Amino acid sequence: MGADLSRVDADVPDPKESWAFLENSDPISSAGDVASAIARLGVEIERQFKDKYPLVLVVMGGAVVFAGQLLPRLRLPLDLDYIHATRYGTGTTGGGLAWRVEPPRGVRGRAVLVLDDILDGGHTMCAIRDRLLQLGAASFHCAVLVEKILQKEKPIVADFVGLRIPDRFVFGCGMDAKGFWRNLPEIRAMRGS
Repeated sequence: MGADLSRVDADVPDPKESWAFLENSDPISSAGDVASAIARLGVEIERQFKDKYPLVLVVMGGAVVFAGQLLPRLRLPLDLDYIHATRYGTGTTGGGLAWRVEPPRGVRGRAVLVLDDILDGGHTMCAIRDRLLQLGAASFHCAVLVEKILQKEKPIVADFVGLRIPDRFVFGCGMDAKGFWRNLPEIRAMRGS
């Protein structure tokens, strides 16, 4: 007897839901604004690290788009690796920090630059900083594509910020909406958020 191919696997996202997310959103930053911000960050980061040999850690999976556009702009020697820490999963609100890929042990004595897609409340980046310093990093810096403007103080300040955005639920440029639309070249916000 053959498999019932009419049944849809519950783990496969429904494309209609992703299109509904897109249709129920507003543009926050255009693809051109994003590209200009990344170009500016490249200059700022080069200036800061020109005499160092930093270890650059990309926070997966959100920062992969940002890192892919930023790294070719950095004309300086560097080592590249990644970490994976998340508080969101497929949800839209943060929870406890989960390490999927811990920082490499080779951070001891290194100037470390962490790239992430967004600095929201700052708790994830703060935990990443604390872990890297605990492992012996000589210095910690972070660059984020976007920082949300919040009414409350954050536990960490980003060293390099591409764009500052309103406190809304955003997606695109590596940030996702329940797993959808990381691949958009622009940044959008859900209506009503």
